[in-house]
Amino acid sequence: MTRIFFVLGAIFAFLGVAAGAFGAHTLRDIIPSHYLNIFETGVRYQMYHAFGLIVTGWALDKYNNTYFRFAGWMFVIGIVLFSGSLYVLALTGKGWLGAITPFGGVSFLAGWFLLIIGFFNSKIT
Repeated sequence: MTRIFFVLGAIFAFLGVAAGAFGAHTLRDIIPSHYLNIFETGVRYQMYHAFGLIVTGWALDKYNNTYFRFAGWMFVIGIVLFSGSLYVLALTGKGWLGAITPFGGVSFLAGWFLLIIGFFNSKIT
């Protein structure tokens, strides 16, 4: 499981950099600035949580706590729902996709909360 979170974190970070470059160099001339800002928010949160996944992988390797496993999956779900819905919203203009975004945000919050609980319950020396 540790390796999965390291790999997913690195993949999401790679894709975040690629999406950021795509937004900055291609989308800025194609979509309105309002949608570009939405796209950039998706990229920013994807990057934050890609690093969160890497931290989670490290924590799971060091402390092997079940809370860390759940935290990692919450980050993955959050990236897909939050950032993914913002990307599709920015590219298509379909406003109803904004209804999906909060579920990703709640997943992010759950991931950070589980990470807190995991560290609190681990024997840190």
